[in-house]
Amino acid sequence: MKMIRSIIKGFGSCLPKRAFLNSELEMLTDTYDDWIKRRVGINQRYIAGKDETTASLGEIAARDALSHAKMDVADIDLVIVATTTPNQTFPSTAVNIQNRLGMNNGFAFDIQAVCSGFVYAMVTADSYIRSGVVQRVMVIGSDTFSRIVDWSDRSTCILFGDGAGAVILESMKVENDYDVGILSTCLRSDGSHGDKLYVDGGPSTSGTVGHVRMKGKEVFKYAIESAVSLIDDVFSLSNLTIKDIDWFVPHQANSRIIHSIAEKVNIPISKVIITVDMHGNTSAASIPLALDVAVKDGRIKKGDCILLQAMGGGFTSGAVLIRW
Repeated sequence: MKMIRSIIKGFGSCLPKRAFLNSELEMLTDTYDDWIKRRVGINQRYIAGKDETTASLGEIAARDALSHAKMDVADIDLVIVATTTPNQTFPSTAVNIQNRLGMNNGFAFDIQAVCSGFVYAMVTADSYIRSGVVQRVMVIGSDTFSRIVDWSDRSTCILFGDGAGAVILESMKVENDYDVGILSTCLRSDGSHGDKLYVDGGPSTSGTVGHVRMKGKEVFKYAIESAVSLIDDVFSLSNLTIKDIDWFVPHQANSRIIHSIAEKVNIPISKVIITVDMHGNTSAASIPLALDVAVKDGRIKKGDCILLQAMGGGFTSGAVLIRW
């Protein structure tokens, strides 16, 4: 019996022109390079310039993915953009990028799940493909958190950077037991933690954009605890176990969280893709940026089993198991 699976056909990325070093942060707030490296494992992050936006970065990542997949924009049926930092309240960043790409067909919309956004978008795209509604989906994670960071708050300003990553998912009919593409997914949210990681503004409250606020200890604890049970669940929905994993690609929040999750679920650190040192926490862009790096440097290869996992404000969380 044939079934529909979502396979990855292309991937791409875009980082702003400016790399922002820890030493530059020393001039803005009460922090220093060695402390940042020890505390969160970040050496630098990229900061968008005045001419760079969530949409412009997303467009470049999308074009990179199209080039890699050897596809034309007309081949895409749906564009989903995961972002917390849209160009405007409306219209959506997705339709903005759709227009920038010259895409006259299909449809587009945004998803907002903060740092879990890319995983949420992947699961949504997979559902559309499996239902038969679309054949190909451009999934983009793009954020410019530098626009909402309070640069005097060292608990948050040291963490975040800007960037965009994209993948193209395509429908493939396979035999029921054929192990390829997206194998299993799991999403969760718990709104009771909304006061632990949030932005203190919005159109219907303050009328301002606001800044990122975070209760770091509570976020750290939840990030690890939620990841362990979430990963158990995504494997329970597949025929695989944690030992089958070739690569673990977590949300690049900070190095301590990444190492703690890997240790808790018994994934050797040698199998973990880590880019937080180069990119910082780029929210919805972090996983596709990490994927792009690991595929292009030859670590991730065809046939590899990949686990994606993320947790973000809300709290939201999600995991995707993929056969590359």
